[in-house]
Amino acid sequence: MNFTPLAIPEVILMEPRVFGDARGFFLESWNRRSFAEHGLDLDFVQDNHSRSRRGVLRGLHYQIQQPQGKLVRVVSGEVFDVAVDLRRSSPTFGQWVGATLSAENHRLLWVPPGFAHGFYVVSEVADFLYKATDFYAAAHERTIIWNDPDIAIRWPLQGEPLLAPKDAAGSPLVEAACYP
Repeated sequence: MNFTPLAIPEVILMEPRVFGDARGFFLESWNRRSFAEHGLDLDFVQDNHSRSRRGVLRGLHYQIQQPQGKLVRVVSGEVFDVAVDLRRSSPTFGQWVGATLSAENHRLLWVPPGFAHGFYVVSEVADFLYKATDFYAAAHERTIIWNDPDIAIRWPLQGEPLLAPKDAAGSPLVEAACYP
């Protein structure tokens, strides 16, 4: 697997080796030893799967307590995936990075604890999988508003995004609970 740090170096884009022939393909999406050799000694406790249709924007989500690291990938369709640094002590606080993840490119993205995460579906439908390093804790979940001008994410929108009520009511970064 190829591990590439993005502009915020803690966020890592991964491209697995894909072995394919007329029957289909095989790839390894998680290997504890390989990840640890690249500085990612992770213990995942929960796997999640969401399906969304074109135009759905999910996020920007995080847990202020029990922060989750997420290893994300798309197994059907395509999304634009985003991580926003919410660590006040970080030189990249309030900045974002994004990557296109699709069933075709097989990429994975590591979103470490201390970041908000979201994605926008650009295909007709997308199946999105993620492994989490801590359990979901609804009482600690927070949402940053997707279109905060201080963050200025360049979403590849195709019209107005479809949002859950909690995502439409997210907080701007200046009012959000953040990490030290």
